[in-house]
Amino acid sequence: MISKSVFGNVDFSDKISEALGSVQFPESPINLYQPIKYILSLAGKRIRPQLAILGADLFGHAKLEEVVPASVAIEYFHNFTLIHDDIMDKAPLRRGKETVHHKWNDDIAILSGDALLIKAYEQLAKCPAAFIPLLLTTFNRVALEVCEGQQMDMDFETTEEVSEDEYVNMIRLKTSVLLGGALEMGAIIAAAPSSERVKLYSFGENLGIAFQLQDDILDAFGDPATFGKQIGGDIIVNKKTILHILLKQELNSEDFEIFKSVLALSSSDSDLKIEQMKKLYEKYNVLNKANALKEHYTKRAYTNLEEIEVESQRKEELYNLADRLMHRAR
Repeated sequence: MISKSVFGNVDFSDKISEALGSVQFPESPINLYQPIKYILSLAGKRIRPQLAILGADLFGHAKLEEVVPASVAIEYFHNFTLIHDDIMDKAPLRRGKETVHHKWNDDIAILSGDALLIKAYEQLAKCPAAFIPLLLTTFNRVALEVCEGQQMDMDFETTEEVSEDEYVNMIRLKTSVLLGGALEMGAIIAAAPSSERVKLYSFGENLGIAFQLQDDILDAFGDPATFGKQIGGDIIVNKKTILHILLKQELNSEDFEIFKSVLALSSSDSDLKIEQMKKLYEKYNVLNKANALKEHYTKRAYTNLEEIEVESQRKEELYNLADRLMHRAR
């Protein structure tokens, strides 16, 4: 993402990678710091730390070096959540590589995750002193909400009925608030007015909801050649995605019995399970309904961005990012 901005012609992703690579972790104890280096080496899209920089760039009153520590803090926090989430999900792979708890063990992963969270606060302390109280307030609010969202997600595994509103609120907390918070933290460092920060945060929050709804849709209907993981993975494990919820609330009594029988199929019958569930999705027009909901939150995000009172050309990178996220194949 090369941006013609107040920061000059800068590839923000490269700048973040450079900042992450320049951080020196102690060599000992090796089982505390090596897993941190490992998870940070599994480079994802770096969307969240880029948003912190874009949030500052939008208002144009900050130096890049003032924003980078907040950007790194966001990336540290995100990876801390990934380490702990993988333990809770018993996931063997992350970004195509072994998860930390699988490569080492649960105890090491828990402690390394904790250390990474502390390192995030260490980075925040490097931000301009005048903004640190407000940055901490925002960071702590978002961090706690992410924990609330993760708990709700786990609770849903054993909850019989999950409504559409409950699900959207869960993904808002688990996924979206961190996108909004990253943008807001960048705007804080750029000394943006509070009213404009609220609009920018809402843009990130609504975009994050649309992003997760898109992820649910791709899991069932994505192109296997480009999706990057097994199509129908959520169906196999009976995950209560938006597709599952929209379907269940529309089923007639006869199809509800079929639905229950599909849920009861084991992972050894995964192909049949996916096929039968997608037949129900098709019968009840679930894909179109899910896409309509995704578009609703996408439009809300664009409206939030439109309402921010800065020159339209300054919003170009955020529009481009939103467009890429909502038209991705994986």
